[in-house]
Amino acid sequence: MFLGSRSRLRAAVIAAAVGAGVLAAATPAAAAPAAGTRAYLVITAPGATAGAATAVGSNGGTVWTSYDAIGVIVAHSGAADFATKMRAISGVQKVGATRTSDIPAEAANPPIPAAPTQSTPAAGEPLRTDMTQIGADKAWAINTGSSSVTVGVLDTGVDDLHADLKPNFDAANSASCAYGKLDTRTGSWRANTATTPISSHGTHVAGTIAAAKNNLGMVGVAPGVKIASVRVSEGAKDFFFPENTICAMVFSGDRGFEVTNNSYYTDPWLFNCPDNADQDAILEGVKRAVAYAEGKGVLNVAAAGNSNYNLASKTSDSTSPNDSTAVQRTITNACLSVPTEVSGVVSVASITSANVKSSFSNYGTDKIHIAAPGSDVYSTLPGGKYGNLSGTSMASPHVAGVAALLKSTNPTATPAQLRTLLATQADDLNCTDSRCSGTTAKNNFFGEGRVDALAAVGGTPPGGKEFENTADVQIPDNGAAVTSPVTVSGITGNAPATLKVDVNIVHTYRGDLVVDLVAPDGTAYRLKGSNGDSADNLVATYTVNASSEVANGTWKLQVRDVAAQDVGYVDSWKLTF
Repeated sequence: MFLGSRSRLRAAVIAAAVGAGVLAAATPAAAAPAAGTRAYLVITAPGATAGAATAVGSNGGTVWTSYDAIGVIVAHSGAADFATKMRAISGVQKVGATRTSDIPAEAANPPIPAAPTQSTPAAGEPLRTDMTQIGADKAWAINTGSSSVTVGVLDTGVDDLHADLKPNFDAANSASCAYGKLDTRTGSWRANTATTPISSHGTHVAGTIAAAKNNLGMVGVAPGVKIASVRVSEGAKDFFFPENTICAMVFSGDRGFEVTNNSYYTDPWLFNCPDNADQDAILEGVKRAVAYAEGKGVLNVAAAGNSNYNLASKTSDSTSPNDSTAVQRTITNACLSVPTEVSGVVSVASITSANVKSSFSNYGTDKIHIAAPGSDVYSTLPGGKYGNLSGTSMASPHVAGVAALLKSTNPTATPAQLRTLLATQADDLNCTDSRCSGTTAKNNFFGEGRVDALAAVGGTPPGGKEFENTADVQIPDNGAAVTSPVTVSGITGNAPATLKVDVNIVHTYRGDLVVDLVAPDGTAYRLKGSNGDSADNLVATYTVNASSEVANGTWKLQVRDVAAQDVGYVDSWKLTF
């Protein structure tokens, strides 16, 4: 299910083209599936689906679609013993049902969603906190992104006629993968009109990524790149079933998207466990599709989930399956939420405007890769409208947008290189909760830190001003706090929400140090608390939301050594506005 507002916390090639390795537009079937018909993944070795496809027909099933390049067949069958029989076929590695509910009648002839009636957005693009928080407003002065970069919005559908999305929308590379088969008919990529109200999720995500810089409504992180919509959800409840995800990932690879955003988890299981035959097949099928997309040059970005769940310490799940009757079950860390926990996917946690973990955001050591704003994010809604939504669904597109800027700046970068750049350029965030563990540089709440759009395009924008103090200030051992002043002048108005503080302190056992930035009015902003970090020297860059502070005046770096036996000094520090 999609991972959007806090009120909703749950979290293909046609048969004739088998072996082609590319996707073709689906032709809707003529007859609706009979009652009791279920969907299955039949997994073989890549390039070896032909024999299994024949066996599907011999064992009471039909091939719905097939991906020979990754060894995945999507089959439909109403036979209760279909999976058991297929698991006994030579060359078949895994078989699993993809849902616990029947295939809906509309799968045979999916309706084309109607185009929403458009209202005219108001003129103006007020600067929003989420964009200043990640430095996107400064990045736009350097690079708004390349039109040769396309971000695939794998979601509930996108309103391509919205005035803020239309300039960047790529209809030629948009489609629907609802019901597990590719549909490239015009408008198939729009939001499902069976949803009441029409799902706004995908349109909201698309705006955060690439709403145009056209003096209307808002600006996306990368307003110069293209967006393509691949509708993954189906039905009135917007289910994202595994065959839909697989279709969308393969399509993204074949169409050459540079980045995809995946703000959902694959239904019906919040976590798929390898000791369950059905869920094991789902895991394998989605993993192969993700790997296929990455092999074609796609960086996949995904929302971490909205259950305030420690993904590194799984014990139970009471929400699955969500397409029938959920049951209480015991799970382990071997059970994965897909696609966010699939290898290679960048998993994104949500932070508030105060740079703390959003209350709903999932977390976990080595599960979260990076963080971005996801609380009360303002973006596009269907019909030319705008509104606020919260969720890791809203955080993930900020990262997808920054990844698009990175690809625009580094056009030959591979997905692995883009992942590295996202991590190394991220701004460190301190732990803010007793459940948070790790270091400021990397922890289980924020991963590598908050995504940085300005760094993605090469650094300080035109007009950026720096103020530095290079005088040494001795830090007494286990003594009173000392300060190093910097006088700021010539800056109009308040300090930015992304005030950069570069700190260089020479000191053995840096865990002894408590470091604050003190504003001209005396307000202290904690940069670093004391901890057990035994390494020498503190060389770090912090980002402070100082937008409530008047910029001009005397700012101070305040440092205190809170333990005995280690000494040092402030070597230098710098503010960048």
